[in-house]
Amino acid sequence: MTMLSLNSASWGSASCTKGLQFSPTKIPFGVFKILRARCSSSSSGGNNREPIANYAGVQLEETVDTKAGKLRLDAWISSRIDGISRARVQSSIRSGLVSINGQVVSKVSHNVKGGDMVNCTISELQPLRAEAEDIPLDIVYEDDNVLVVNKPAHMVVHPAPGNATGTLVNGILHHCSLPTLASSNQEAFSDAEDISDDEEFSSSISGASIRPGIVHRLDKGTSGLLVVAKDEHSHAHLSEQFKLHTIERVYISLTSGVPSQSSGRIEVPISRDPNNRIRMAAIPGSNKHGQARHAASRYKVIEILAGGGSALVEWRLETGRTHQIRAHAKYMGIPLLGDEVYGGTKNMAKSLLQPRTAPGSHGKVLKLVSGLQRPCLHAVALGFTHPHTREKIQFSCPPPADFAEILSQLREIGTEKLSSN
Repeated sequence: MTMLSLNSASWGSASCTKGLQFSPTKIPFGVFKILRARCSSSSSGGNNREPIANYAGVQLEETVDTKAGKLRLDAWISSRIDGISRARVQSSIRSGLVSINGQVVSKVSHNVKGGDMVNCTISELQPLRAEAEDIPLDIVYEDDNVLVVNKPAHMVVHPAPGNATGTLVNGILHHCSLPTLASSNQEAFSDAEDISDDEEFSSSISGASIRPGIVHRLDKGTSGLLVVAKDEHSHAHLSEQFKLHTIERVYISLTSGVPSQSSGRIEVPISRDPNNRIRMAAIPGSNKHGQARHAASRYKVIEILAGGGSALVEWRLETGRTHQIRAHAKYMGIPLLGDEVYGGTKNMAKSLLQPRTAPGSHGKVLKLVSGLQRPCLHAVALGFTHPHTREKIQFSCPPPADFAEILSQLREIGTEKLSSN
């Protein structure tokens, strides 16, 4: 993939773009939260076979291959029913609709073995609950199968305790002319960043809330690109791309300070912060204990700003842990500007910027810092293989006005573009 141009001179008038035939880097990202089937009943002409629109009542009766090794029950069933999402299979298992050798099994991670006779009936879709709302959406791309949205900062992706309305999901329900949506209340974070397709993700979804739809999430304060699947086949296909790490995601951020090296890779496990339950923490060696998860991020400094008080940094994720960029940036000693939860406080910004500016510009610095209302993080690019046409498509979207304005002010203090970029 060609490196994105991060020159903000044109950001004020730029719009999101679509490109074709990119070379995906191996970056996984999660599958989470679910919307209802599709806005349109028509299917893409690029697919030779019609996917099942509603898997309710589909039955599977099959003996596991005797040559099979250790396999999770949900994964095995998903592999035997073409196009179904694993989340839908898990809902059926938890509903008591799956048996092995005549015995009902309700544990999705149960291991099947060669010779086991598996009987499965896919559960009905449950009534939806969250209300559709007429919320303006910045739709970058849409067809019968997928929807790509540029999420604004301060918008929560899906309904959760304390955020029952005004979410991206509420807006999509209205856009797709769907009345309501089922929503699980079991997430640890109501505005978590990307959740990877691992057991932690799988166990966090209630069976009654399974729908095709939102494929990944962004924090409430993070702006940028999200893809939504409109049908279950598309959801399952995108989910497979997540597992294979073939989806392209690029973020840009403004940091407090500058990384000690202009580019690199940070591989530090992430777990819940034992001292603060609303945030995560990057803790070396912690994946050997408790709930910590392997996490790896690649970063590259695009521009040094304000005499070293800040930097424009590009991030590419190898894993998709909750708050991964924010936690890794904090661990590196460069928390994101405006990220009060992870150390990028206004006081820290003042301490870094004021010594690097002329006395006559201190007022401008104070104004800049006081205007920080969210972590300066933007999902600038997204690419994937279309689940029906198999076309490789890529989208990019410049950061919104608040991000661009802060960058412009930091450049006025001082800028140094790295020669390698």
